[in-house]
Amino acid sequence: MEPALDATSDHLESAVISRLMWRLMPFLFLLYIVAYLDRINVGFGILQMRDQLGLSDRVYGRAAGIFFAGYFFFQLPSNLLLEKFGVRRWITGIMVLWGVISCLMIFIRGPHSFYAMRFLLGAAEAGFFPGIILYMKRWFPARSRARAVAWFMTANPLAGVVGSPVSGALLGLHGGGLSGWQWMFLIEGLPAIILGAVVFFTLCDWPRDAKWLTEGERTWLVQTLEGERQVEARVPQSSFWSVLLSGRMWLLSIVYFGVSTTMYGVTLWLPSVIRSSSGLSYLWTGVIAIFPFLVTVVVMVLVGILSDRRGERRWHTAIPAFIAGAGLALAGYGGSTLVIVIGLALGMAFAEGMVGPFWAMATSSMAGLSAAAGIAMINSLANLGGYFGPDIIGLFRDFNGGFRGGLLAIAATVTLSGMVALVVGRRRADA
Repeated sequence: MEPALDATSDHLESAVISRLMWRLMPFLFLLYIVAYLDRINVGFGILQMRDQLGLSDRVYGRAAGIFFAGYFFFQLPSNLLLEKFGVRRWITGIMVLWGVISCLMIFIRGPHSFYAMRFLLGAAEAGFFPGIILYMKRWFPARSRARAVAWFMTANPLAGVVGSPVSGALLGLHGGGLSGWQWMFLIEGLPAIILGAVVFFTLCDWPRDAKWLTEGERTWLVQTLEGERQVEARVPQSSFWSVLLSGRMWLLSIVYFGVSTTMYGVTLWLPSVIRSSSGLSYLWTGVIAIFPFLVTVVVMVLVGILSDRRGERRWHTAIPAFIAGAGLALAGYGGSTLVIVIGLALGMAFAEGMVGPFWAMATSSMAGLSAAAGIAMINSLANLGGYFGPDIIGLFRDFNGGFRGGLLAIAATVTLSGMVALVVGRRRADA
């Protein structure tokens, strides 16, 4: 009887996970594409803004990164309010807000207004990513979570695949008193407003409310997740302040700091690097920029699947970090556009490949308030790398006119993240 029962349980689990992947992930995926596009399209906007508004590379690097200052200060309170008001209501509100702010980027006139609008955009988006990670923890059992997070995170590179040629093409629009970069911000900000309203009528906060699951599927999912929560509850849960002072949380933040530094340092400078080394038009710059994003999609999915199949998180986080560091070093010393783009593709792909195993490792002992606080703390502290990455490239760019120094600094950062992942992963395994 036991093998038959096990087979039935495995079949039910497979059916439920498949239903979750097809019902939730495409919509969450679309939301994240919109979020990511609204934060990285400035990489194309600066190609025109630099001359029209008289902005230096250092000003751009700082403005591109200051998004994450707003992210840092508002992420924890936003995630705690999400816990109070529910995913549906809170995500609806912040999506509409950041869509409006993205549209208002057309009024940038100089460095100070550039800094202010990027800061406000980061503050508005602050609760989205950690809120969705918490939401997925509520819906996906632990054995399938890294795979789900990896698929969700492929929205990052796919936003680049979709957005790069579109943003490059929109720079060619002129009329109505607006330049191409202004039309780009205006048009690409509207989807967030529209989809924000759709969220309210599409998502439900808890599996028990999912009418699209059968009674048996819903019962199995609720019981499985409740069983995992009970197991997690046996691990002593930290208070809010204990989470903030936890050494493990700070180490995890260092690991994710390297991911964010690489993701945004490379992504926000990618159009400039390609155009500077090749002299291509705006449209062809966008087309070439697709390649690193496509490689990233493949690597993210493969690493997430391998991590879930082997049930191993530590090395699946560290090894991609080391490969990413090597790729960025290659780009830094590359003598041709082809070599530089290949190096940047390896850096982006394997840095983002760390994400699925990392979050599966990081959330394995979180529950309740400590989960909301812990996820928000890691993401907010680590995403300061989103400030460091673009700014360090802008600093070296103003200093010597090249990209090598900044890329090598980012390579060292992500390599350090891999080393820390080995340490924090071993500590958790020993515990």
